[in-house]
Amino acid sequence: MQNQATPGARANARTLRRAMTDGERRLWSRLRGEQLGVKFRRQHPLGGYIADFACLAPMLIVELDGSQHADQLAYDARRNEFFEARGFAVLRFAADAPFTNLDGVLHVILAQLQAPRAPTPTLPQRGRELKTQGV
Repeated sequence: MQNQATPGARANARTLRRAMTDGERRLWSRLRGEQLGVKFRRQHPLGGYIADFACLAPMLIVELDGSQHADQLAYDARRNEFFEARGFAVLRFAADAPFTNLDGVLHVILAQLQAPRAPTPTLPQRGRELKTQGV
């Protein structure tokens, strides 16, 4: 499965869940327990990457970016491409946003969750495709 987490990412995710930043803790307090009507996971591994917060249905990733992200724009672009290629929308906020404008952050997340999304294309199952064609 292409979303399968690597063993290293799973181990790192566990470590990151225990060492969340203050901003991540503050945002998590409002995302956890389906408070927005959907289930979010924190420090969720996907492939070799770890999303700060991931909602698997609908497919949304929320990232809090600290100052180190200014030096790793190419890396963040690759992460976004990876997530988006798998059907995820990605929202990025500054690491201090949960302290300076938590309601605004939640408003943007809710708007994204409620926005209509194009269905993710799927390939027909081989057996069904053959039956439909009369073979």
